[in-house]
Amino acid sequence: MAENNASGASTPKSRRNDVVAAEKERFGGIKWGSAFFGWLTAIGLTVLLSALATAIGAGVGAANTTGASDAANQATENAETIGIVSGIVLAIVLFVAYYCGGYVAGRMARFDGVKQGVAVWLWGIMIAIIVAILGAIAGDQFNVLSSIGGAPQIPVDGSLLTASGLIALAIAVLVPLIGAITGGKAGMHFHRKVDQVGIDHQSGLTN
Repeated sequence: MAENNASGASTPKSRRNDVVAAEKERFGGIKWGSAFFGWLTAIGLTVLLSALATAIGAGVGAANTTGASDAANQATENAETIGIVSGIVLAIVLFVAYYCGGYVAGRMARFDGVKQGVAVWLWGIMIAIIVAILGAIAGDQFNVLSSIGGAPQIPVDGSLLTASGLIALAIAVLVPLIGAITGGKAGMHFHRKVDQVGIDHQSGLTN
């Protein structure tokens, strides 16, 4: 019913926009706490989805080969194809994981969904930098992100500064950003629907 009153200064939708603008002025902006919990959601899902993808890949490989030597030969012969497929799977895993992380941050913060998504992504980058520095100073055993498939890692030793390494780094950096922003906007949109229901009720358009 609110869609039929989408124009004019006194429509339910315009009143909702006025209320949201006043609330956003006071409570808007990046909420780093919400973004941190969003990042925790994203990194947790990255671990789970990466493990699931690995298990599926191993199962498919075992079903299509008769032994370990056949599997090794098949992997060697199709290394380029396997690399492309792995990159696609990695991109999907990261997008889904960071979409969910951005959604959590957007839902918790209520406003500025794009900013919350960027903040989720920034948490990932900042933690990757800290872990990389810690690993360079104290040893590889402290580089905890190295065991997490798809987690952004900073190549301080130059080991990733190859064509394939740079492509993987680009996927690990850009795809989470896109996913987190998209998820943040979706999480914020939920609250706008709730706000509209409240305004409609106040206006007598709903019971």
